[in-house]
Amino acid sequence: MFSNRALRKLLIPLIIEQILTSLMGTVDTMMVSNVGSAAVSGVSLVDSINKLVIFILTALATGGTIVCSQYFGRRDQENANLAARQVLLSAFALSLGLTALCLVLRRWLLGLIFGTVEAAVMDAAMRYFLLTALSYPFLALFNAAAALYRAAGNSRLPMLVSVCSNLLNIAGNAVLIFGFSMGVTGAAIATTVSFALGAVTLLICLRRPGQTFEIGPYTAIRPDWQTIGRVLRVGVPTGIENGMFQFGKLVLQSTVSTLGTTAMAANAIVVVLELMSSMPSQAIGIGLVTVAGQCMGAGRPDEAKKYIRKLTGWSALVLLCMNWLIYALASPVCSLAGLDPETRSLTIETLLLISLVKPFLWALAFVPADGMRAAGDVRFGMLVSSASMWILRVGLTTLLCRCLDVGLVGIWIGYFADWTARSLAFTLRFRSGKWLGHTVIGP
Repeated sequence: MFSNRALRKLLIPLIIEQILTSLMGTVDTMMVSNVGSAAVSGVSLVDSINKLVIFILTALATGGTIVCSQYFGRRDQENANLAARQVLLSAFALSLGLTALCLVLRRWLLGLIFGTVEAAVMDAAMRYFLLTALSYPFLALFNAAAALYRAAGNSRLPMLVSVCSNLLNIAGNAVLIFGFSMGVTGAAIATTVSFALGAVTLLICLRRPGQTFEIGPYTAIRPDWQTIGRVLRVGVPTGIENGMFQFGKLVLQSTVSTLGTTAMAANAIVVVLELMSSMPSQAIGIGLVTVAGQCMGAGRPDEAKKYIRKLTGWSALVLLCMNWLIYALASPVCSLAGLDPETRSLTIETLLLISLVKPFLWALAFVPADGMRAAGDVRFGMLVSSASMWILRVGLTTLLCRCLDVGLVGIWIGYFADWTARSLAFTLRFRSGKWLGHTVIGP
């Protein structure tokens, strides 16, 4: 169903979007850091919660991608249009609920998760949380609209809108933080406005004549509970999986904080660079959801298998190149960051270890799961990922670092063990064929 040219047309914009979004986020953080330590600490606290919300909204968008891509594979335009409308409605309703919850409980949430912090940090966090929570509906609508375009095989338009939105965010930060000295408030306003304009742009594009989806007037959309149920059946387990992943990362942060200043500083650089090396492969996994979903909707499971194998191989090759590129850049990055010799040495040693291990584990641990998820096999992935996260990445890491004093390498041994367990579980699941026994859209 997909030639190599069609795959490249789908995947390259996704890869560009993922990489640029990561870079823009780094630049955004650096700009806020100029306001002061209290400001950047407050923003960091809120961003931990915002990422959890983003994971939940992204999971719902993934559910929409799976349902719509299967209808497209079947060439069922009427139900694809119906599903598209319900994805938009569900995303908007969920985001409104999350916004209301965070606005009412924001002080309690910050205190519950992070405990007692300095008054200046809490003040910055409260102001930043208040304004960024207002961006959730726009973020939800942007993710949902982007998911619809990707389900139809068009990843270029969401990429262009996302890049423009991120550039607008940085420009807004520059004007409001440095020009008007608005600090954290200016950063939050820039973020919210950029999300809003991105969402409105995609929603306007969806209503243009000749689009793949026929949405109709947005005010005329009404709930169709059967279709919403299909989206939630694949979206909710993915959301739980993503949520557990983010909670696990928060727990790991507390373990890293016990290792001392040198390890904390080194790990902060390592995490950023390691995440950047994963971006192209994550984009391939996102594209695989569309590819495998359309194959399953068309009743071609053998082609879904073929593309899962193929894109997993592509992902592993890209990971190999990206990890060694990141390792080659490690020394200049450490110099730019002004790290002391001890922190610099620990950072480079840790990145070398990751570069030797990650290319052989990460792709098998994550990419096949995206393809099987597109066939409706979401509960298995949720259970495996949650168990592996808490037992190995969190549990083993806690044992190694808190009890055995292994140091920073203990954190990454937990990561490697987690990736190994996932690789084995998803490889066995794929070869068993049990993932093909699910129904997403019915006959």
